[in-house]
Amino acid sequence: MHSPTGYYEPLGDAGIAAVSRSLVFVVEDEGDIARLISHNLQAAGFDVQSFVSGGSVVSEALREMPSLFLLDVMLPGADGFDLCRQIRQTPTLSSTPIIFLTAKTAEADRVKGLEMGGDDYITKPFSPRELVARVRSVLRGLRKPPETPEVLRLGGLEIDAASMTVQVDGRAVLTTVREFRLLEYLATHCGRVLTRDQLLDAVWKETPFVTPRSIDVYVRRLREKIEIDPRHPKYLKTLRGIGYRFESPK
Repeated sequence: MHSPTGYYEPLGDAGIAAVSRSLVFVVEDEGDIARLISHNLQAAGFDVQSFVSGGSVVSEALREMPSLFLLDVMLPGADGFDLCRQIRQTPTLSSTPIIFLTAKTAEADRVKGLEMGGDDYITKPFSPRELVARVRSVLRGLRKPPETPEVLRLGGLEIDAASMTVQVDGRAVLTTVREFRLLEYLATHCGRVLTRDQLLDAVWKETPFVTPRSIDVYVRRLREKIEIDPRHPKYLKTLRGIGYRFESPK
């Protein structure tokens, strides 16, 4: 049942299965919403540390590494996009998953969140049950059993599924969880043309906000990280009107 604020009532402890405890940093300046999020995440077995602004988030994360950041976009001072940028530019935090939580629903805002390095985007009002499911989905991506072979070597690119690391010509490349899963999926289907819908089904099954246009954003970000010349890619090829194909350079 909906509460007077438009949000679903908090779930009881018995309503959510326990999971291994992971620390979630919640950055939300509205007290009622922050308490609602914290209650439901803790009931689901997560540890939670809450912040009303982004000022001390990065420094605290360097002291106690969270498993995931849940960021409101509209914050006092620097907004959630700015905070996301800071996190992605901090080497020890750059691969930590980020979920945006916001009242902004325009496609341009969702795409901006992806371009900043977000892994998911939840709009307000939200269901606590869905929020917990989306947090679990992103964290499950970190624990996904590696496909065979465990380490893919294609040209100068090396993708290690066990450690979720990428190297290009011996140089480490930092990726987000979703970027890694997309690259891994394309590389394990080397030479095969994959439509945007196929990529959505494979990498974003439980994330309804992602659209075919979002796939293009992720591919563009991957090209900037792994290609010598992103405008003339040798790995991630576009087939106009169809989708993408991963090619291994000869």
